[in-house]
This record gives sequence, C-alpha cells and structure tokens, in this order.
Amino acid sequence: RLLPAPAAMLASRGPALCTALRWAAPGGLASFHCSAARPRNARVAVVLSGCGVYDGTEIHEASAILVHLSRGGAEVQMYAPDVPQMHVIDHSKGQPAEAESRNVLVESARIARGKISSLAKLTTADHDAVIFPGGFGAAKNLSTFAVDGKDCKVNGEVERVLKDFHKAGKPIGLCCISPVLAAKVLSGAEVTVGHEEEEGGKWPYAGTAGAIKELGGKHCVKEAVFSLTPFYEAHVDTKNKVVTTPAFMCETELHKIFDGIGAMVKDVLKLTGK
Repeated sequence: RLLPAPAAMLASRGPALCTALRWAAPGGLASFHCSAARPRNARVAVVLSGCGVYDGTEIHEASAILVHLSRGGAEVQMYAPDVPQMHVIDHSKGQPAEAESRNVLVESARIARGKISSLAKLTTADHDAVIFPGGFGAAKNLSTFAVDGKDCKVNGEVERVLKDFHKAGKPIGLCCISPVLAAKVLSGAEVTVGHEEEEGGKWPYAGTAGAIKELGGKHCVKEAVFSLTPFYEAHVDTKNKVVTTPAFMCETELHKIFDGIGAMVKDVLKLTGK
C-alpha cells in the first residue's frame, strides 16, 4: 500500500513521481494533488563559423558555451552559413594552405558532431536566444572584419539573425572577436573585448576596441578577473540585450576563459526569463 512520505521527498522526485502517486493513491487521481511544474527550458541557437581558431570557430570557446548551456538546461541547435571559407589555415604552421578550400557549414559540423543546420534556417520564432563563439572565422567568414576593419561587411544571414533577435527583444551572446558583429549591425550596442591597451602582450588584440568605436558601437573595458571571484567578466547591455565577454582576447589560463564564458551564458539565459 502507499505509505506517507515527507513533502520534501515528493518534491525532490519531480513530475514523474507525482504522476505515479496520483494514480496509486486510494481514490485515484482526484485524491492526490501535486503542483510540481515541468521546467521551461530556454531554446538557444549557437552560430558557428568553421572549425579552428585561425580560419573558423575557436573550438575551446564553442565547447565551453555548449557545456555551460547544458548545465543551464538549455535546448541547443547549432547553425552555420553554407558558404566557402575565406581561406584555409594550416594550424600546425600558422600559414594559409593555398591549394585548399573548405565550406563553413561542413567544417562547423565537426564541432556540432553532425547535428547542424544552414544559418538560412535559423528563425527567432524557434529560439529564445542566440550565441556566437569567437575565433577568426567570425572576422573572416561571418564578416570581412579581418580584411576591411571598420569598413567591413557582415554576412547577409548573420546580419538578418542579429537584427531579428534584436527586434524581437531576445538576448544575443558573443565572445572573443565576435562582438564586432553586434557593433557593426546594432548601432550603439555596448560590447566588450576586454582592455583597450595591449599591456605588454596580455591583450594582444586590444586594437579591436578602437575598431568597435569606429563601427558605431560602445566599448566597455572589462578587467581580466573580478576582484573577489576568479573568472572573467561579462558585460550586459540591458537595453539591447547583448551580452559579451573577452575570452581568448586575453592571454590567460584556459579555466578563466571557460569561467568567463560561463558568466556570459548565465546572463544570456537569465535574460530569456526561462
């Protein structure tokens, strides 16, 4: 027979147990009440730009984003533009592989373990937020920033996605170099790529902060670590719902970059309200 159980025990077992108890209780469904609600998971799109830091997505950043989204209970779908890469880099030499050509979607599928769709299929109606990892692919394949700087163009589908999410009031997360995309497309958006001075090589891409200003964005300086907690800061532009963090814009330990990305993901999920 059904034995009494403390309320705390019932609550900890979740909706499945509640359903079973409803039917097991004497008198059936009407005699047992359970108010436990099913969790509402945020649906997050992650936009990749290839596979590999120098010509595509920074793999560690993509992995960190996916881990933190998983811990946050998010439902994730990955996308990439179905276009040729700007070029291919031999990562063992740091030099272009002149005879090679690759497709951004095909290369991104390596990170997505094959579960990826063309960026043309990404719609705001299907997602609560969108996140862009960094890597030079954001500046080479999602835009022409690596070549044209402040005069860069953004891939048409990337621009559409950014504008659509912004118009819908849904959060946009970006890390490393990818905040330049928001600065270019969303005039006046507040973003961070860390510091504005190289500081002896600690911030080797500090010049990007100046380019962000030239693109029409507002750059917000963020410290490498909080004064009391050991992870990178994320900047939240509450007006535009744009969340950014420096990640590999700084030369530092991998776990700090991982934690900084976690702060960005946490803020993005918080802004979804789920």
